[in-house]
Amino acid sequence: MARKKRDYYEVLGVARDATESDIKRAFRELARSHHPDVNPSDGGERFREINEAYAVLSDRESRARYDRWGHPDHGAGGFSAVVDAAQEMFNDVFRRRRGKQ
Repeated sequence: MARKKRDYYEVLGVARDATESDIKRAFRELARSHHPDVNPSDGGERFREINEAYAVLSDRESRARYDRWGHPDHGAGGFSAVVDAAQEMFNDVFRRRRGKQ
């Protein structure tokens, strides 16, 4: 079973209203201390998590999507579930319309 992803703001230790420079500063500090060459104990897992959080939060569009929908690959709680549900809803509407005509 896949491990639930932590909130990206929590990963970087910043508030939801953090500025771009706050996010960048937090990322740099964390990346330095958790880089696999400096801290090999976790096999780079924490470093990957920090990089993933920064990749989303440092990009305005990605951050806006994340703020609105959450993690994109989180089954029932993420963006993909919303897209799937919307697609199914539209399919049902069009099926009903075709059946009535």
